Amino acid sequence: MSEKFERHRQPWKPEELAKLRTLAAKGKGLKEIAKALNRSEESTKDRARDDNIGIAKLR
Repeated sequence: MSEKFERHRQPWKPEELAKLRTLAAKGKGLKEIAKALNRSEESTKDRARDDNIGIAKLR
């Protein structure tokens, strides 16, 4: 079963990027960050890579 993401294929908002940076800095894992942002893990991982944001637990 695939999850449905409300923000599917929507541009990233500045608030979402700030939250991504904050959660990554706190050492949260990819799955947890993606869920908090209501984004797919793949989208979250790609955006973090594009913005040079390190995510502690890439699972």
